[in-house]
Amino acid sequence: MRVRSKSAVGGVAVAAAAVLALAGCAGSSGGSGASGSQGPRELTVWLMNGSAPTALTDALHKEFSDGHPGVTVKYEVQQWNGIQDKLTTALAGNDAPDVIEIGNTQAPKFAAEGVLTDLSADEQALNGGQWLSSLKASGQWDGKQYAIPFYAANREVLYRKDMFEQAGITAPPTSRQQWLDAIAKLQAKFGSDPDFQALYLPGQNWYALLSFIYDEGGDIAKQDGTKFTASLDTPEVQKAAEFYKQLVEVSKTKAPKDADEQTPEQAGIFGGGKVAMMIGLPWEVATAAKSNPELTKLTSGFPIPSKDAGKSAPVFQGGSNLAVPATAKDQDLAKDYLKLMTSAKYQSEFAKAGMIPGTSTDVSALEADPVNAAMAQASKSGKSVPATPGWAAIEAGQNPLKDMLTAYLTGAKDFATAAGDANAALNKAFAG
Repeated sequence: MRVRSKSAVGGVAVAAAAVLALAGCAGSSGGSGASGSQGPRELTVWLMNGSAPTALTDALHKEFSDGHPGVTVKYEVQQWNGIQDKLTTALAGNDAPDVIEIGNTQAPKFAAEGVLTDLSADEQALNGGQWLSSLKASGQWDGKQYAIPFYAANREVLYRKDMFEQAGITAPPTSRQQWLDAIAKLQAKFGSDPDFQALYLPGQNWYALLSFIYDEGGDIAKQDGTKFTASLDTPEVQKAAEFYKQLVEVSKTKAPKDADEQTPEQAGIFGGGKVAMMIGLPWEVATAAKSNPELTKLTSGFPIPSKDAGKSAPVFQGGSNLAVPATAKDQDLAKDYLKLMTSAKYQSEFAKAGMIPGTSTDVSALEADPVNAAMAQASKSGKSVPATPGWAAIEAGQNPLKDMLTAYLTGAKDFATAAGDANAALNKAFAG
């Protein structure tokens, strides 16, 4: 799943990735541009809009060209809208780019269709020892590595420092109980205002639910090889849903129970000045501050608290991977390009830009800002959704986890029924 760029910020860091209906044809192994070939060569690179800072790509492409005389980098920035059809066409034909960026929930679909190059043997050369585990998992299929980590982001609790101080909250919560206690103090201080919300939490923020599920020791599905079976009807998931419901009730949130954090955009609600907390991405602060510039200095963040005191809950990480199409003509150059992109020199630029680097454990550049520091702290326990080709369709369609949450929170279904229905929908998608 891709994370929305700062230039197109939405509430879900990770907006839904487009469903990819790939043309199931594996191309040749590529490599026609072997290092011994004659004449000038061109390396075509497709990265998505907002992914890599211009300063980074300018410097990287100059260094790459300087180190590869006679090679020109044809760099093309792609838009997320319409990328499904464009990639489908390119990967099914014989004129594919040499390097592509894909959302991490799209990677299994491409890999299963046989249109990506197996990079398993290149892991060490591509700084594999420092790969972000969640993105590494999303790029694997049937025991092989078809896509490598690029960058990621994850959610945290964004909060108003001034409201916390006025409510007598001296430190950010580091457990679920402390979080509930903070909500109670905020309600006691500001609850007389009918528009106040201690926590803005819409009924379909399934990214937040995932943290609670992971924290309870549960997961969306169980894996057996390349087969996934939904596992939402478990005691762990039920406990997570119950805590979600508890947050909705005690926080007095006015968010709709049948919509996600983008409907309406939660950053805009936070920017209205009557919300003390929201679960979101770091750059949502900037979106909220468009209506109230003061929010930039009034807002900080803390990792989503665990049920275990002193710990943070695991988080879903959305982001992007890099891959080499199977029909790429210059696979040797493509791998050299990936070596440069995955180096510490360029990965550090992602941290400076406020993202979690995909192939470097150095997040020191994020720690200077308290909001980014909270994301960096939580990133150490990041996880991905099931690495199955069916997941892209789940997100692009009617996500069963959203339906489950709404049905449970509204009382339309008890948990067992809501979870059972969601399991059935997931298993149908997993089966293709």
